[in-house]
Amino acid sequence: MAQTYKQLKEAWVSGHTGSSVADVNSVSLAMPLSILLWSVVQSRMRLFTPYALPSLVVDFLLNCGVTLFATTIYASTPWVLNLLLLLPAAILFVLERPAPAGRHVPRRHKKDDDAKQQKLDPLPVKPFITNYRGAMMVITCVAILAVDFRVFPRRFAKVENWGTSLMDMGVGSFVFTAGVVSVRSALKEGAGRRPSLSKRLVTSTRHSIPLLVLGTVRLISVKGLDYAEHVSEYGIHWNFFFTLAFLPPFVALFQSVFDLVPSYAVLSCLLAAVYEIALDWTSLGSYILVAPRTNILSQNREGIFSFIGYLAIFLAGQSLGSIALPRQVPLPKDASPVDFLRKTMLGRLAIASLIWTALFYFSTSYYGLRLSVSRRIANLPYFLWVSSFNSYQITICCAIETLLFPDLYKTPSSAVDEKQKTREATSTVLHAFNRNGLAVFLVANLLTGLVNMTMPTLHMGVLQSMGVLGVYTAAVAGVAVGLDKWNVSIKL
Repeated sequence: MAQTYKQLKEAWVSGHTGSSVADVNSVSLAMPLSILLWSVVQSRMRLFTPYALPSLVVDFLLNCGVTLFATTIYASTPWVLNLLLLLPAAILFVLERPAPAGRHVPRRHKKDDDAKQQKLDPLPVKPFITNYRGAMMVITCVAILAVDFRVFPRRFAKVENWGTSLMDMGVGSFVFTAGVVSVRSALKEGAGRRPSLSKRLVTSTRHSIPLLVLGTVRLISVKGLDYAEHVSEYGIHWNFFFTLAFLPPFVALFQSVFDLVPSYAVLSCLLAAVYEIALDWTSLGSYILVAPRTNILSQNREGIFSFIGYLAIFLAGQSLGSIALPRQVPLPKDASPVDFLRKTMLGRLAIASLIWTALFYFSTSYYGLRLSVSRRIANLPYFLWVSSFNSYQITICCAIETLLFPDLYKTPSSAVDEKQKTREATSTVLHAFNRNGLAVFLVANLLTGLVNMTMPTLHMGVLQSMGVLGVYTAAVAGVAVGLDKWNVSIKL
C-alpha cells in the first residue's frame, strides 16, 4: 500500500544509526575554522570595523553560509571545506601584520580613568564564548530544517537508539552551552551569599513558565496540524522545550548540593553515573526503549528520563563556564609551562577537554566500560561525549582569540574601552544569534513548520533544496541581526 507523505516524512527521520565520532568532529570543525577566518580578517584588515552592508554579507557567508554548505554540499568531503577555510586564514595571518586597533573612546581625565579601571567587570564578556554559542545556534537552526531535505545526509540525522550523529550532538550542545553562561549568576553571588532555596525556586520557575508555554504551544500545533513527528525522540507529548523548562528549578536544587560537593564537574559525573547504574542494573533501560505506551509516563518515557542526562550535561557546562568566564590574572613573563596549564584560562580549558575526552573513551572502549552512546536515553557515554566535544571546541575558540586578539584584556583600559575592544573581536552575526538564542530558535522552528507544510521537501532536487535552505538561513539571520540592531533582548 502506498505510503502517505506524512508516513514518508516520519520514515525519513526514523531508524538511523548515525556516523562516527571522527565524522562529526570533521564536519563540525568548519564552525571554529569559520571563526578563525573571520578573526584573521578582522585582526589583519579590520573589515568588520566599521560594520557596513558588505561586512554583514561577508559575516553571514562565513558564519552561516559555511555551516549550511558543511552539512549539505560538502558533507561527503568535509576536509576539502576545512582546508578552504584554513589555508586563506593561514596565508593572511603570515603575510599581513596586525591592523591598528579600531576607533577609541576619547581619553578622559586620569581620575575618571582610575575610577573606571576599578570597575572592570570580574566576569567580562568573552568574545570566544559568544562566537561559539552563536555558531552552535546557527548549526542548530540550519539542521532542524535541512534534515527534511535529501541534500542533508541521513548519517547526520538523530539515531534511533544507539550511535552518534551531528544532530544528536546538536541538542546536547544546546544544553551544554546554556550551562556555560548560566553559571555567571552563581559566580557573581559567591559562596555563602546565595539566596535561599525557596527564592531560587521561585526565580527559576518564572524562567521556566515561558518555555512551558512554548512547549505546550508546540504540542498543540503538532497534534492539531497532523505534523510529522518522531515519537521515539522524546515521546508522544514531550518536546525539547519541556526539557529546557525543567532545567532551571532542578539546577536551583543542585546549587544546594554544591555546598557539599563544590565542583560542578564532579556533581555532573555523579549524577550521570547514578543514572547509568539505574539504566544498566535495573529494568529502567529496557523500559525506556521497549515498554508499551500505556499511560502518561510510558508515553513520554524518553523525554522524562533523558532529562536526567541533560541535567548532568547542563552541570558540566557550568563547570566549564566557571573556568572560562572569570577574568584571567596575567602570568609573569618567566612563568613555566606548568604554570601556563594550571593558571591560564586556555591551559585549564585544554586540561578539562583532555579529561572529558579520556573519560568518554574509557566509557566506550573495549578496555573500559564498553558502553554505547544513546541520545535517546541520554546515558553516561552521551553525557561524556557532549562534554568532551564542547570543551575542545570552546578551547579551540579560546586559542583563536588568544592568538589573534592577545591584548583584549591585558592592556590597562577603562570598562568602556574594554567593552568596545571585545565587541570588535566578536562577529556581529554570531553575537546576534547568541543574544536572542531561544527567540531565534523559536523563529527557526516556526519557519521550519511553514516550509514543511507548504513544500514537498523530500521531492526537491539539490538546487531547489539549497535555494530554500539559503533563503531560510538568511531569514533567520535577518531576524537575529534585526533584533540586535534595534537593541531588543528577548529573554525566554
